[in-house]
Amino acid sequence: MAEKAEKKKAEAYKPPKKLCPKCGRRMAIHSDRMACGYCSYTEWEKKG
Repeated sequence: MAEKAEKKKAEAYKPPKKLCPKCGRRMAIHSDRMACGYCSYTEWEKKG
């Protein structure tokens, strides 16, 4: 039973979000950018 609990913890792990350089809040991760919903700061993903 302990194995199931450990597996759930491993699946629930999410990498830490990046902090906004303008306001210090966490940024939302989108497929092509990272955006702050509070101050509207956006970092676009570089393609190449």
